[in-house]
This record gives sequence, structure tokens and C-alpha cells, in this order.
Amino acid sequence: MFHNSFLGKPLRFVGILLMALTGGFTLLGGIGTSCVAINPAGFGESMAALARLQWLYILFVLAGIGIGIWGIRATIRLLKGKTDSYKTSLQALIAGTVVGALHVYVSRMLRGSSMPVDAVVYTTVFTLAVFLLLRIPPIWRSVNFGKGGDNQMAGGTAAIILGLLLLTIQHTMASTHTWGGVNYANAFHSAMIFLGVMHILGGIVYLLRLRLSMYPNHSAIVESGHQPF
Repeated sequence: MFHNSFLGKPLRFVGILLMALTGGFTLLGGIGTSCVAINPAGFGESMAALARLQWLYILFVLAGIGIGIWGIRATIRLLKGKTDSYKTSLQALIAGTVVGALHVYVSRMLRGSSMPVDAVVYTTVFTLAVFLLLRIPPIWRSVNFGKGGDNQMAGGTAAIILGLLLLTIQHTMASTHTWGGVNYANAFHSAMIFLGVMHILGGIVYLLRLRLSMYPNHSAIVESGHQPF
């Protein structure tokens, strides 16, 4: 039913975008956890409870950063249509789910709440569910990331989405990162703005170049003897 259908390309597009978003979100989550891992007593009574297992939260930081990079690498392999791209993505998503679930459990045990890590875990689980659905044989024959395909549009769009994530995360995560009137999600403001703008501009330029490459240049038209309409 799905074999060689028009659904293959858009489903591949969605899968790549979700993987890019999850990898970026996981990386930012790992970096963000570093604040309470290094100084759990500096964010109020609730976070001070984490000091009992400070070593574990340092491991959560390292794991989050590592899995985030793993997810971004998987996204790049999906874009290139590598034969192991789906396997790499699945491994990163499973690792993110396991580590995230443990992080949620420990946080709820120690301080009665696990926000803001919940958002990262929910995103990872959702992306994992989508990737498992894409592996259903009738769908997979059309989507199969390892067969290559035209993924260039997804690459430019993924860059723009990651840029928007970098520019807005200090606002979307403010409610779960504010202690004593200070929004710690905005701790790396200048770096986030710079990286966000660069991702968006890079994605736009890439998509524009891709769009222009779809049309033959004037000299090619003249040499072929065909006149443009």
C-alpha cells in the first residue's frame, strides 16, 4: 500500500525533523542540568535535595550531552541516507529514553518533581514511537532511510527548527527554570542567540540555494535551443 507511494518522502521528512529536534533538545537538556549538578544547593530547598546523589546528576549531564550529540550525528546520517542511519537513530532514542526515565524517577524520589527533564523525555519517547511505526514493513519499503533519497529539504528545515529552539528555549522553559526570580534557562543568552541566528540563516541560505538549483540557468537554456516561456 505504501510501497513507492507519495507518502514516503513526507514521512522521511517528518522522521528527520523529529530526530533533529530530539537530538538538539537532549543536548540542551544535558547542558542545562549542569547548573544543579555542579551546585545543587544554589537553587533553593527543592533542588538542594539533589546533593545526596550529586555524582549521579553529573553523570546525567555527561549522558545528556553525549546522547544529544549522538542524536545529531544520527540526524546527519539520516540526511545522507547512510545504511546504518535508522539503527543509529534508534540506538540514540532508546538510550535517551532509558537515561531520561531514570533521571525522572530519581528526581521525583528526591524532590517530588522531575520538571524540566520531563519535556526532553516526552519528546524522545514520541520520536521513538514514530520511528518504530516507520519500521512497519509496508511503510518501511517506502520510507527506508538507508536507501538514500532526496533529504536536502529536510536538512535546511532541520537547521531552521534547531535555530528557533535555541532562540526560544529560554522563554519556553522559563517556568521550570526560574528560582528566586532568576530565569536560569537564559544563562547562556548570548551564545544561544548567536547559535540560533546562525542556524536559521544557514538553513534559509541552504533552502534558497536548493530552490535555485531546481531551475536550469539561462546559458543552459540558450545552448539547448529552447526559449523560456
